[in-house]
Amino acid sequence: MKIPLREHALRGLSLILLACCLTACASRPMSRQSGLPAEPGGPATQLITEQLIEAERRQRELHINKDIAHLVVPTPPPYTIGSGDLLSIVVWDHPELAGQGIAAASNPMESPAPAPAGFVVDHEGRVQFPFAGELTVAGLTEEQARMLLTRRLARYIASPNVTLRVQAYRSKRVYIDGEVRQPGLQAINDIPMTLTEALNRAGGVLPTADQSRIALERGGTRYLIDLRALVASGINPGNVMLAHGDLVRVHSRDESKVFVSGEVVAPKALTMHDGRLTLNEALGESGGISPLTGDARQIYVVRKSSEGTRVFQLDARQAGALAMAESFELHPKDLVYVAASSLANWHRNLSMIFPGALTQAVSASRP
Repeated sequence: MKIPLREHALRGLSLILLACCLTACASRPMSRQSGLPAEPGGPATQLITEQLIEAERRQRELHINKDIAHLVVPTPPPYTIGSGDLLSIVVWDHPELAGQGIAAASNPMESPAPAPAGFVVDHEGRVQFPFAGELTVAGLTEEQARMLLTRRLARYIASPNVTLRVQAYRSKRVYIDGEVRQPGLQAINDIPMTLTEALNRAGGVLPTADQSRIALERGGTRYLIDLRALVASGINPGNVMLAHGDLVRVHSRDESKVFVSGEVVAPKALTMHDGRLTLNEALGESGGISPLTGDARQIYVVRKSSEGTRVFQLDARQAGALAMAESFELHPKDLVYVAASSLANWHRNLSMIFPGALTQAVSASRP
């Protein structure tokens, strides 16, 4: 007996529904209100609330202030002489003690040396001066070194009038690298070498620079400086003092990205704006949640840190959810994931078991 077409379609739909039920029973267990698979011992999901956002903000500010608190020097000390510096020493009314006479007489057949004459501080931090002998000047300021030389010369010269200054600063340097216009070595001179001074000497940062991720390496320790967060917390970046041997690297914005995937209109990798990107901005730049397949209750932020993996969840259907999404700041390398709705999962499971079955059943049900 020939089965009517409509009855055939109804039987097909019944078989499909039975298969979906079996598929749901055999699927992996899911976490409570979660589109992420439940793993034994995995990270617990934290709901994004106003209390969580405030706790994250306080922890971020505490982390910044604690790490570089000892680098902030409101009143920089004066420059101290070091090995390799070139000193200019003048004893007034005694030109025979000047260094240029010796330099000019070293070879009378040649023209005077173009390099400025002076006294070089040797590797042991000492200089030799007529009548005064060897003087240890490393670690002294210009005024302290001048007073030391004056006391030595007072044994042979009545009331010596001495002028001592650093003619060439060659003992202390810092290195600036990354997204600056003129990377390279910068000599530390009598102008305090602060972080902003070093960046200005390097020509300033490029438009591609991430001012929230400036790395400072000193003696095997690495500090990550966020200029925007420093200013917001009341710390002047001009008071962050650099020292000899410091390496400052300005990272690129391309190194700080957030990845948006799942049920959004346009999954993509987003570049942060000087280290700032909120959850609301990430969803907006990705076209928002897909109206066909996305589940607004299951918006996740997966974050990998030194303490482990953390998972945050936002239910966008709750009152005030958009305000919390705008206040929840993302970190570099965060993954924003929007889970699929139950209907979308049902349709996908069905399509995997019976490719094209739903389309054929609907077509068969039509007269």
